[in-house]
Amino acid sequence: MREETEAGLTPISVVVADSVVRVAPDATIAEVARVITDANIGLVIVGEGEHIVGVVSERDIVAAVAEGSDPGTTMAGHIVHTELAWCDVTATVAEVAEEMMEQYVRHVLVEEDGQLVGIVSARDLLGVYAAAEAVDDM
Repeated sequence: MREETEAGLTPISVVVADSVVRVAPDATIAEVARVITDANIGLVIVGEGEHIVGVVSERDIVAAVAEGSDPGTTMAGHIVHTELAWCDVTATVAEVAEEMMEQYVRHVLVEEDGQLVGIVSARDLLGVYAAAEAVDDM
C-alpha cells in the first residue's frame, strides 16, 4: 500500500496534459466524434474561445445516437453536460480520484487561477498508479 500512497500524493500538475480540445456548440456530433477519434481522447470542451458551455464525451455521443439523434445534424450544444467536475492544479492524484468516484465521472477539468489548464481522465490516474507498481516490482 505504501506505493499507492506515494502515487496518490503525486501532484495533478504532473499528470495533466497541456492541450485542451475544444469544439463550438454548433459542431455536429459527427464532427465531435471525428475530433475525439483524431485526438485519441474521451472528452471535448464545448464553447467559444475561453467561454465553456460544457463538455461532450464519447459516451454522450453513443447515448445520443442510441436515442435516435442524427449525428450529421444534432449539435454538440444539444447533448452537452454543464455540471462539470473541477479540481485545482495543486490537487493530488488521490484527491482527484476521490472526486471522480464521488461524482461518478471519468474526467475532471483542471484549473489554475480560475483558468482551464487541462483535463485529467481516469486512464491518466491509472497510469500513475501502474507506473508506481512497475517501479515497486523492479
